[in-house]
Amino acid sequence: MTSVGADSPVDGIVATVPIVLSLLVAVWALVAAVRHRPPDRVQFVGLAVLEVVLLVLTVLALVAVGGGDQPGEPGAFYGYLVTLVCLPPLAWVLARMEPTRWGSAIVCAVCLVAPVVVVRLQQTWEVLGG
Repeated sequence: MTSVGADSPVDGIVATVPIVLSLLVAVWALVAAVRHRPPDRVQFVGLAVLEVVLLVLTVLALVAVGGGDQPGEPGAFYGYLVTLVCLPPLAWVLARMEPTRWGSAIVCAVCLVAPVVVVRLQQTWEVLGG
């Protein structure tokens, strides 16, 4: 697999920060779930910060598209982009509806999916070289 081009708006620190943040929140939520704890304030703050970071990534990607750059697979790219920004609010709502250890498990699962979606976003951008 080739690496994402240097001009890609979904590469570098813009992609690394949400991946690392998401994995940190996932670990915190996993520990809470294993300890039979409901979602706590740290998980919800982590989801909120993750959402802000993902919105920054989204804005940068849309600015690049508005500037003339095009993703390799536009349909898949926009689908992943929409999915990505919907994940933290979805986790928030579902975790609030399930105030048990399973709420923490939901946060963990969603935070493990987010890095995969970021990587897929990168892959759909690079198909035609960005």
